Amino acid sequence: MDSAHLVVFAPVDNTARVHAVVRRLSDAIALGLLADGEQLPSETDLSAFLGVSTVTLREALMALRQQGLIETRRGRGGGSFVRAPTRAFDLDERLRSLSAEELRDLGDHYAAIAGAAARLAAGRSLPGDVRRLRRSLEEMAGAGPSGAGMCRLDGRLHLEVAAASQSGRLTREEIRLQAEIGPLVWAVHDLPERRGRVDAEHARLVEAIEAADGAGARDVAESHVSNAVERLIERRLAL
Repeated sequence: MDSAHLVVFAPVDNTARVHAVVRRLSDAIALGLLADGEQLPSETDLSAFLGVSTVTLREALMALRQQGLIETRRGRGGGSFVRAPTRAFDLDERLRSLSAEELRDLGDHYAAIAGAAARLAAGRSLPGDVRRLRRSLEEMAGAGPSGAGMCRLDGRLHLEVAAASQSGRLTREEIRLQAEIGPLVWAVHDLPERRGRVDAEHARLVEAIEAADGAGARDVAESHVSNAVERLIERRLAL
């Protein structure tokens, strides 16, 4: 498994386990960490990965089927398969559901989590972590100027930074926040006037982690999120 899947399939906490499994997998599907058409591990393996009983897992899978996020096929080659949402993301529609104050509060929290994860990644990352970050940068450079594919790569890069921090709690919080505000941040990053600046910020972030510059990595990660949220607030106020 790659680092993203290791985090997605890490054990859930003890409270409201069915809800926790549903939230974990639905967030991963929304973020593109689990791709459309991807087959999930078997029920036995998945329940072991997540640290839940097969009964709990089956309840969660039933809820995901009802939401249209997975489908189950019987027979040879069967199993549970991801069905990614097909509805296009509408930035202005999502912004209308949030006030400027809510956006600022979300942004402050996300910047704090991203900054802490980047600082720890600079001090704790392993050579394999840095190689994954470099690979993501290369894939983003070759992915074209915009689109859903670029957004997934953007999200994967930030998840890899969190995973490199070696903190399971920070990484799980990164996933949760990406699901909550990530699509908004990506939508702003994807604007033509922002793309060049965003690419430069990504490069500086990876360079700081590779150089074990914790303060520099934290500052880049925090400003990366904060700059996007300021643009979101401006757009929200203009609606």
